[in-house]
Amino acid sequence: MAADLPFDLTLTEEQLQTRESVRRFVARHVAPNARQADEAMSPPEGFYPASAELGLALMPIPEALGGAGAPRDPMSSVLTAEDLGQGDLSLAMGVLSPLSVVNAILDFGNEAQQEKFLPVLLSDEFVPAGIALMESRATFDPAQVLCTATLKGDHYVLQGEKCLVPFGEDAALLIVIANVEGDGPSAFVVEAGAQGMSAQRQMYMGLRSLEMATVTFDKVAVPAQNRLQHFNLDRFVDLSRIGLAALAVGCCQAVLDYSIPFVKERKAFGEPIAWRQSVAFMVANIGIELEGMRLLVWKAASRASQGLPFHREAYLARVLCAEKAMEIGTNGIQLFGGAGFIRDYPLEMWYRNLRAVGVLEGTVMV
Repeated sequence: MAADLPFDLTLTEEQLQTRESVRRFVARHVAPNARQADEAMSPPEGFYPASAELGLALMPIPEALGGAGAPRDPMSSVLTAEDLGQGDLSLAMGVLSPLSVVNAILDFGNEAQQEKFLPVLLSDEFVPAGIALMESRATFDPAQVLCTATLKGDHYVLQGEKCLVPFGEDAALLIVIANVEGDGPSAFVVEAGAQGMSAQRQMYMGLRSLEMATVTFDKVAVPAQNRLQHFNLDRFVDLSRIGLAALAVGCCQAVLDYSIPFVKERKAFGEPIAWRQSVAFMVANIGIELEGMRLLVWKAASRASQGLPFHREAYLARVLCAEKAMEIGTNGIQLFGGAGFIRDYPLEMWYRNLRAVGVLEGTVMV
C-alpha cells in the first residue's frame, strides 16, 4: 500500500484570530440562548442579524465581487463549525447555511454564475440561504435523488420534493440537487419567489430552533444558466459530511465540558461520583472518542484545503462521528442520572440534536 499523503493540522494566525471572534460570539449569543431557542422553536430575536457581523458568508467571496477575498478553505470552515456547534448545534447550522451556499457556488459555479449570485449574499444583514438535497424516504441516497430537472428550451423544469431544507420558507437562494436524465444529480440555484415552489415548516425531534421546511417543486421553471456548471456530487457530499461531523465534535465537546464539573461536585454515599470507576471511565471514554472524532474531521478538512484526495477521510469522519456522537450524547445523560432526563439541564437537548448527525446529508458544506 502506498504511503499516506501528508496533511497539516497547524492552524494559521488568521485561523486562530477567527476562532477567538467566533468563540466570543458563541459565549455571548449562542450558548446562553440555546435552551430558549429550543423551547420557542425559533432563534432569539436579533440572533441572525448579530451573526452577520461575523462576516462568515462574505469572507471567501472574491474582492472583485465585494467580499473579503479570503482563500477558499474547508479547514477554516471546520474550525468555525466546531466552535459554533459547541454553543448549539441547531443555531450553528442556521448561521452556517448561507456560507454553505457561498462555498457551493465558489466550488461549482462558473464566473458568470458567481457574479450573478454571490452579491445576493453580500449584505450587512443576514441573508437566509440553504441547500436542498434531502428527500423523505428511508433509503435516501444522494446519488439517487427523485427530484427531477428536465430541460425545456432555455430553462429546466424542477419536479419533486425536498425535506429538511434550512430556511426553506424564506431563503433568498436555494441550491437544489435534482436528477437530470443522462447526467445524474446536478445542482440548480433557485431564487426566492419562483413560481410553483412552495414550502411548509416542519417540526422535528431535534434542531427545533432551525427553520427547516419541506419544499415542493411543481413544474418550477429555472433558467438553464442557473445550473451550476462544474457540479461534482462526490465533492459536495464529502465536504457536507465533514461540516456536519465538525458540528458534532463541537456539541460533544460541550457534553464533556458540562459533565466534568458535575461528576466532581455531585456526591453519592458521601463522596463525589467521579471517584466511582464506572463514572470516571465513562468520562474518560467520552474524551478519548472525542479526540478521535476531531482528528478525523481535521485530517479530512486539511487534505481538502490542500487539494489532496479526501473522500476516504470524509467517509470515515462521517461514520465515526455519527456513531460516537450518539454514544456521547447517551453517556452524558447517563452521567447526570435522572437529572439528565429533565429540561433543567441541556443534556437532553444535546442528545436530541445529535440524533440528526446520522440522518442529515448536504446541509452544511465547508
